[in-house]
Amino acid sequence: MQLMSEKGAAGGGLRERKKRATRAALTEAAVRLAAEHGADKVTVEAISAAAGVSVRTFFNYFDTREDAFVVLDADAGARMRRAVLDAPAGRSPLEALREAMAAELAEAEQQHELWRLHAEVLHASPHLLARGVGAHMAAEADLADAIAARLRGAPGDGERPADPGLYPRLLATVATAAVRTSVDHWSAHQQEAAFLDVFHEVFALLAAGLPAPGA
Repeated sequence: MQLMSEKGAAGGGLRERKKRATRAALTEAAVRLAAEHGADKVTVEAISAAAGVSVRTFFNYFDTREDAFVVLDADAGARMRRAVLDAPAGRSPLEALREAMAAELAEAEQQHELWRLHAEVLHASPHLLARGVGAHMAAEADLADAIAARLRGAPGDGERPADPGLYPRLLATVATAAVRTSVDHWSAHQQEAAFLDVFHEVFALLAAGLPAPGA
């Protein structure tokens, strides 16, 4: 779930928007080139040229060539964490997390091809897949910290506890799995429902305690 939503892209000053756009262009170029040629055959020079920037600019955004393939939007996790912390007090942790994720996934249908290519690139390269899994685990840990901070009534900007607790960790993990399930189901049934409808149905099932069908 590393998609930059239109809402997220609109935030910040002009300089920050340009930086996000450049990073997004580099990532998309890397993924598309890797999908066509294989990640191991894609050079920094080729990625930079496809994105219309210099090699020096590439290294302003990524430490290594491999970093360009791992996530589609490195800022998505921070935006979701902030959204969870800033959600209205009356919302449950599940509701706050659902809305934070929905805001990031609002453009999912338009970006589906890039998501598909990204998944193909990672699964074709075990070392990139391992790094992708690590990135997802780190994002889950950040979400768990945000949920824990929300439950404590803390702003979330101070020192984080060593362990956010069982409930925040479980909720972050289950919600992330719910997003993956939503994407997989929608990908196989695109003609039947809009993605966000599937997403909200999945979270409604979670909120209801996952009752068995017909129960």
